[in-house]
Amino acid sequence: MDKINVMIVDDHEMVRLGMRSYLLTEENINLIGEAKSGDEAIKLAKIHEPDVILMDLLMENGTGIEATKEIMKFLPHCKIIILTSYYDDEQVFPALEAGVHSYLLKTSRAEEVTEAIYKSIQGESVIEPKVAHKMMNRFRQEKKPHDDLTERELDVLKCLGEGMTNQEISNYLFIGVKTVKTHVSNILSKLGVSDRTQAAIYANRQNITLVK
Repeated sequence: MDKINVMIVDDHEMVRLGMRSYLLTEENINLIGEAKSGDEAIKLAKIHEPDVILMDLLMENGTGIEATKEIMKFLPHCKIIILTSYYDDEQVFPALEAGVHSYLLKTSRAEEVTEAIYKSIQGESVIEPKVAHKMMNRFRQEKKPHDDLTERELDVLKCLGEGMTNQEISNYLFIGVKTVKTHVSNILSKLGVSDRTQAAIYANRQNITLVK
């Protein structure tokens, strides 16, 4: 395989020294540069065009997030692997949104970092378990109210979005009017709205409509 061009970005000299010493033992990795700040990382990335960047998050003269955003503009195929001590929400999600490929903690073993480098070239992301847990929690929190509707309730909501009466919904879906009323009541409760008009507005705003 072709050698992977890797760049290290960290403001701590001992971290750079440790990673450099280990990466130089990997025959398939070519260490092409080191930077101690986000601003310096941007400049070197333009010159060397690395395949992979091991990026610290909090540094003077440009954070890892700022550097990632800028580098992604001119090197969209570069795989940026965050290697940091931080995994709080204020760092994790902005980093992921900036376009980082993988997120590791500095407590990771050297072998885990090199494995992440090889996997990144193959298109695979490696996410520290603590970070993955935060991502799942955020995903759950971002569920929309209508995600809890049953398939039939979703059908009824679509009809409400069309301004149908209970009788019209009954005829359209081939269910009883009493059943329609039950579904409407459940929909209002699950969406947290007070009447069918608000439910209809919600349906249209979320583009929950009948296929015509």
